[in-house]
Amino acid sequence: MSLWEALAILLAGVGAGGINAIVGSGTLFTFPVLLALGYPPVTASISNSVGLAPGSLTGAIGYRRELAGQSRRVLRLGAMSCLGAITGGTLLVSLPPDVFERVVPLLIGLACVLIMVQPRLGAWMRRRRAGRSERGPLLPLGVYGTGVYGGYFAAAQGIVLISVLGLSLDEDLQRVNALKNALTFAVNTTAAVFYIVFASPEWPVVALIAGGSVIGGYVGARFGRLLRPFALRVIIVAVGLSAMVQLVLGQI
Repeated sequence: MSLWEALAILLAGVGAGGINAIVGSGTLFTFPVLLALGYPPVTASISNSVGLAPGSLTGAIGYRRELAGQSRRVLRLGAMSCLGAITGGTLLVSLPPDVFERVVPLLIGLACVLIMVQPRLGAWMRRRRAGRSERGPLLPLGVYGTGVYGGYFAAAQGIVLISVLGLSLDEDLQRVNALKNALTFAVNTTAAVFYIVFASPEWPVVALIAGGSVIGGYVGARFGRLLRPFALRVIIVAVGLSAMVQLVLGQI
């Protein structure tokens, strides 16, 4: 790994950590960089998941005020997130690599669509959220399903998760976002432990992404609201589309 390659991975980690704290699509920063540097898609996904776990912790800590009074909710839904992450990790390491290479362009495309429609989705959630009860199986099952998605391929899992939570909880959106960060941390950490035990991450890549994501998660949690949302979404979608093109061209 050259100095410039290491710097590119580190900066991608900073961007991913910050984006994950604010929106939840940081993988669309790091994954394309790893593909461009020649890492196989499955190896890139595994190393990326392990590296981003520390950054999700700093993002959750940055929203600790909004997490006040949600400890029981975090524990209950966090268990479902962990189970989902183990399921997703098992799928990634047990299925043939070509399955991942075929499915991930579709997941990236879905992530890009979700990012662009997020403002309208958020407004719709606010209209539907009033008076909703979190009791019943739909919320835990939705959190579990998002955990499976995050354990298999983490791109935009935060957006999916905040949609599931926002439709089920009668809470301020910032408190929902704080819960999203805590559950994302549970998914990323569980997936990271799973991959360390059952897979082979590229440890230099992991270290660079982890260092960058810690910085980015802290900065994103503190200053993320100062960014222009539309410009941020355009950048994320552009990066995501570049990853999708790389994967599709690699199959031709």
